[in-house]
Amino acid sequence: MDMKTDILPETADNIVYVRPVAVDELPQEMQEQAEGLERLYAVHNAVGDRLALVADRNLAFVVARQNDMAPVSVH
Repeated sequence: MDMKTDILPETADNIVYVRPVAVDELPQEMQEQAEGLERLYAVHNAVGDRLALVADRNLAFVVARQNDMAPVSVH
């Protein structure tokens, strides 16, 4: 059976990394905007640039996929 699936992106350019970030490690201005959360989730590209910072891990994956990227977890 020869079936193509879209599990992985065609190129590594589409891969982004989702990792937890402790709010107390962020700049004070961002901590104030976190509204009592202890952890946020960052989406990074392959060279480490932060593309997004969101309140929920699932939301990080949704945001990545909505932007035609393939998210993977980093611990």
